[in-house]
Amino acid sequence: MKRDLHGSDESLEVVPLRHYGRWIAAAAAIAALVGLVGSLAKNDNLRWTVVGDYLFAGLIFDGLATTLWLTVAAMALGLGLGTVIAVMRLSSSPILYGMSSLFVWAFRGTPLLVQIIFWGYAAALYSQIKIGVPFTDITFVSWDTNSVLTPTVAALLALGLNEAAYASEIVRAGIQSVDPGQAEAGHSLGMRPALTMRRIVLPQAMRVIIPPMGNETINMLKMTALVSIIGAHDLMSNIQEVYAQNYQVIPMLVVASLWYLALVSLLSIPQAWLERRYGRGTTRSQSSSVIQRMLGSASTTLARRTKKEAGR
Repeated sequence: MKRDLHGSDESLEVVPLRHYGRWIAAAAAIAALVGLVGSLAKNDNLRWTVVGDYLFAGLIFDGLATTLWLTVAAMALGLGLGTVIAVMRLSSSPILYGMSSLFVWAFRGTPLLVQIIFWGYAAALYSQIKIGVPFTDITFVSWDTNSVLTPTVAALLALGLNEAAYASEIVRAGIQSVDPGQAEAGHSLGMRPALTMRRIVLPQAMRVIIPPMGNETINMLKMTALVSIIGAHDLMSNIQEVYAQNYQVIPMLVVASLWYLALVSLLSIPQAWLERRYGRGTTRSQSSSVIQRMLGSASTTLARRTKKEAGR
């Protein structure tokens, strides 16, 4: 509202800023996406009939079960061991700190593919796994290495131990993000250090731990494809067995990609829920999805138009 020279009120119409560059960029992106999708849909080399035949095949579901099992088991092993290593790295004991630092240095400093191959062919280094008195010939029990370290077990050890090195750094950063006064308050109440860590520090550190750990879980799901090099019968291993017989490499890779995309999309739902749960009261605004932002923008535009027409 503004007042003219005669003292009368004159309505001031507010015109929102036009972002023509955004609309042009959005139109160009949509046109490129439509062109790409149309090109893939009409490409005969993709053999969509082959994709449809194997998308829900029993062999594919067997590989999916192994992939999901490896993901869950490796993340459980990595998170549990990583938490222990993180606490060891924060310990005042130089021995515990040194051993945990050595573990992180070794498993984080070598490629995951090398570690998978190493565990898969560990029998070449030790033909038997023995438990006995060190530096003597006394052996209580022994097993054949190949019978113990099956491809699936070797894949689990490689993925879990590698994840533990990264998870330890994530957990350590989360613990260090908590104010030291919180632990001091727990100690002043007579709580033991272990109880203080479990009941006071770790719950507050989850706000920092959850987002990167969720990304690590999604990354672990995709990294299970590497265990196909030792024949662990995961999704990618079974896909390779199929296209080694029918020579339909691209269609079978499309099948694998569709399933990985579906699983990653499902994992993103609990990750977003956990981030909102542990981030309550700590962020100014909760992150919204693309659809929510589009609906919010549309509702804002509609409200402006309704207000403008009512003013007329």
